[in-house]
Formats: sequence, structure tokens, C-alpha cells
Amino acid sequence: MDIPGRKGEAMKHIFVLGARGYRARYGGWETFVTNFVDHYNDENTDLYIAELTKDPSKDKVMEKIREHVYLTYYYVKTDGKTQMFIFTIRSYLNTLKYIQKNCLNGAYIYVLGLKLGPLLAFFKGRRRKLGIHVYLNPDGLEHLRSKWNRVISWCFLLSEWSMIRNCDLVICDGLGIQKYVEKKYPNVKTTYIAYGTNTFDFSAIDEDSVLKEYQLEKDGYCLMVGRCVPENNYEMVIRAFMNSSLNKNLVIVSNLNSSTYYQELVEKTGCSMDTRIQFINGIYDQDKLAAVRRNAYLYIHGHSVGGTNPSLVEALSLTDLNVLYNVCFNADIGLDTALYFENEKELTALLNDSEMLDQKKTELGPKARKRIADGFTWEKIMEQYKAIF
Repeated sequence: MDIPGRKGEAMKHIFVLGARGYRARYGGWETFVTNFVDHYNDENTDLYIAELTKDPSKDKVMEKIREHVYLTYYYVKTDGKTQMFIFTIRSYLNTLKYIQKNCLNGAYIYVLGLKLGPLLAFFKGRRRKLGIHVYLNPDGLEHLRSKWNRVISWCFLLSEWSMIRNCDLVICDGLGIQKYVEKKYPNVKTTYIAYGTNTFDFSAIDEDSVLKEYQLEKDGYCLMVGRCVPENNYEMVIRAFMNSSLNKNLVIVSNLNSSTYYQELVEKTGCSMDTRIQFINGIYDQDKLAAVRRNAYLYIHGHSVGGTNPSLVEALSLTDLNVLYNVCFNADIGLDTALYFENEKELTALLNDSEMLDQKKTELGPKARKRIADGFTWEKIMEQYKAIF
């Protein structure tokens, strides 16, 4: 279906590419896109989201899902590691055609991730003729992620070099990422805009039922939430927890069904022998996940690569005590509202000091919530985005 964009000097057109789509049950990009669409709310702006579909009959079909918001579906046959590259490339090329066909001069294309390689440079002249602004969020240090082999990691470095040098603005969701970009590419324009977090009405959430559903007790468990990949340091955390004397459970909420690393993790750590360790496949109901976060004794964040991870922002807003792996991406967000560890031994020592943990839980919880409320709500994040579009 061809839906011509609304024209006029006052209208803005923003195309978001690189995530699996709106309301998709995956990771950080999809969390961002969902909240970007739900909170942007500008009657003079049309949003166009590229959506990955498993239905070949919907390929390149555009659907209006509500006022000012359109989804364009793309079918990609492969399910492997190249899927998101093909999807993003196809959506970018089709977006250029759509903008030109509908005379949407001055449109914005916001690319999430480093999946376009040299295409930004190749079509730079065409973009300039149409007055298109390309903004790039490079995510974290993608070439360091353990899921990529050396060839793909090298390709990401090459893509980073090409895309950052040929976009109009680099939007960094972590101060550490912004420092990295500015040091490596000193002539590139950057800005820092973090992830946001939602607020929840817990009077409308039956927290007792949620805890019962997942066989949890209030303050009876430590929590981890995130993709089951090596760079999130699950192995380190599990080993540290198994070596500790903390009289709590460790609950890990992750994408177990789609993770190739999960079984390897269980076998390497032998954690199935420790009855305190519990795995839960992804909780995609946000109210339920919020209840699980709020009732945890503490949250452990082991992410080592990335910018402002949404799981961390949500934890700081909901969990009274947060224990973070000490890298700049986490410390820039947590500041003095969390505890930090750098290795397995340090984490075990923290977990063994239950008296200190109880004290810090009372002390740090209010500070963390205030920090998030002051600068990380989606409403405040969207005001920053509106200022640059």
C-alpha cells in the first residue's frame, strides 16, 4: 500500500531503521523503537518504522497503525547473522526511493546500529539533493561483542569508520560511547541522548500474583535481566554467586529459547547443581517485569559492552540495590547510586557482606530513583530528540 507522506513546510518525516520493529520482543533497539513511537507525540511529525516480517506477502507493504505512525514491512528469507544486515540495507534503499517518490525533501533517517557499511557514502550525493538528514546511533562497541567472529568484527570496524564519517549526526546513548567517537573521529558532530524508562502504576499491578506465577518471594532473590550472551558476564556472576554464602536465590530472566549460549553456560558453570539459581525465559509483559524488578533483593548488571542499556535504567528506577559491572558505560549511569565489581572475587565478597548490602539497600534506593526521575524518563528523553529533529 502506497501511503504518500503529508507535505508542507511544517511537517517533519522521520524514518527509523535498524531495529526489528515496533512492539518486537527482543533487545535494546526494539525497546527504544517502541518507546520512541509511543512517546514522541508530535502532530507535525510522521514516523515511519521499518518492521521485519516472517510473511513474504507483506514485503514492502506500508501500514498506518495510528495517526502519524506507519510501519513498512520487509521480508528477509535468511534467519542467520546476516538477517539484520539485509533487512537494514533493504529498508534504507527503499526509504530513499519512498522519500524521492513522495517529494519528502528534508526528511530524517535515523539508523540504529552499524549495518549499512559503505552505503551512506555511496548514496551521499543523492541524499544531499533530497535534503535528507541521516542520524546514526552506533550502539556500543559492536566489534567487541563475542557473538561475532574476527571477520565480522573487522567488518563492523570498517562499517563504523564509513558510517560515522558519512552521517550528519552521531547520537550516542552513553557518555563513554560519545567520548570514544569524539576521540577516534574528531571532526564528527555528536550528541548524547540516553535511553529512557517508563513509570508504572503499581496500584494497578497485582504484584503478589506475579511473584506467585514465577515462584518468587519478595526480597528473596537477586535478579539479572538481559540477552544470554557472553559479554553480559553471566558466567562470572553465576560463579561468584555459587561461591557466596548469600541466603538468596539468583533469578536470571533472559531469551533462553533463542540463545545458543544458554546450554553452554549451564554446562560450564554446573549451576544446575545449585538450587538457588533459577532461569526464566523472557518476561515481555512490562508490568510483570516491573513487579519482578521491584521485589528483587538486588539487581546485578553484568553488561560490559554498550551505551545506556535499558535494563540498567529500568533497574535503577525500580530496584532498591543495584550491583554493576564496573565499566564506563554502567558507571556513567549509576554514578554513586550503585555498588560496583570488576571480577568474580569482588562480586563474591560483596554478596557475602549481607549487613553492608542491607544498609546500602536502604541508602541507595532513593538516590537511584531520583537520578532516573531527574533525567531518564522517556518524556524527558523525547524532548531531547525533538530538539534535534
